[in-house]
Amino acid sequence: MTLEIIGITVLWLFLFGYVIIASIDFGAGFFNAYSLLTNKNHILIKIIQRYLSPVWEVTNVFLVFFFVGMIGFFPKTAFYYGTTLLVPASLALILLAIRGSYYAFETYGSRGHKGYAFAYGLSGLLIPAALSVSLVISEGGFVSLVDGAPVLHYQELFYSPLTWSIVFLAITSVLYISSVFLTWYAKHAGDEEATGLMRKYALIWAFPTMITAFGIIVELRAHNPEHFENIVDIWWAFLISGLLFIGTFWLILMKRQYALAFCMLVAQFFIAFLGYGWSHRPYLLYPHLTLYDGFTNEAMATALIIAFILGFLLLLPSLHLLLRLFLFNKEYVTGKKNHHV
Repeated sequence: MTLEIIGITVLWLFLFGYVIIASIDFGAGFFNAYSLLTNKNHILIKIIQRYLSPVWEVTNVFLVFFFVGMIGFFPKTAFYYGTTLLVPASLALILLAIRGSYYAFETYGSRGHKGYAFAYGLSGLLIPAALSVSLVISEGGFVSLVDGAPVLHYQELFYSPLTWSIVFLAITSVLYISSVFLTWYAKHAGDEEATGLMRKYALIWAFPTMITAFGIIVELRAHNPEHFENIVDIWWAFLISGLLFIGTFWLILMKRQYALAFCMLVAQFFIAFLGYGWSHRPYLLYPHLTLYDGFTNEAMATALIIAFILGFLLLLPSLHLLLRLFLFNKEYVTGKKNHHV
């Protein structure tokens, strides 16, 4: 295995970690706002606040690692993606700032303010939508070189069915992942009313997630035949992912083993995520940029790989400690012990 493959694999693991943790966070914020809108906040507010309070601080660590590593391993990505992602990345940063402000207002201002909650919930859906545009651009057909500089064709990007397939998958995945986790979390807290409501949301968002995922593959057949053929070559990985989805859905439908259901969901997304990344290689941007174009020197790459693996090994026990001290601490989860941001 080459250094390029090792480097992108390490980065892909960090990105996957962000997808799962941020999805739970983003979805929880949306369900919090939705419960206020439908006057069901008395059911969900305690569960959601107990989850969000200790977790929000660590959510973006994975994303920071990914972007720093991407520039470190593949410096040319800054040239190709720096200008093309200016608008969606700026939008994502503004939305992240709005989310950070929510915590400040909730902590130091008036708690339970509907305006802050709605801004927080809406931003939780718009951030993954904005960030997912980078995956759309990577499929090629939207960037051309004009006088040696990359130019993004916004009109083609906006009217492409592939764009909206990936954006809708980002949104539905957030709601599905979050609702499955919160179903488990509410059950662990012994809150049957919240468990029932989150279970209902999990069942509602399950099939839109799979339909949009299938839609992306269909759109790739016309938009990027090379990538589509690579996906077909590893069809078995996506079949396993689909079977895990069925297992998750069945457990939730039968009201059984929510912890196992969430573990199966993570495995489902991990296999699909890894399969998508593997089928995308060697391109970082079709057809302009590959893993081997402008890769950093061997000494730098080795140092980065070691640093990122050590960072990953440091993050995992930190998350485990967070889970033990707060999220799955019996006193905390039942509301007997409080944690303030």
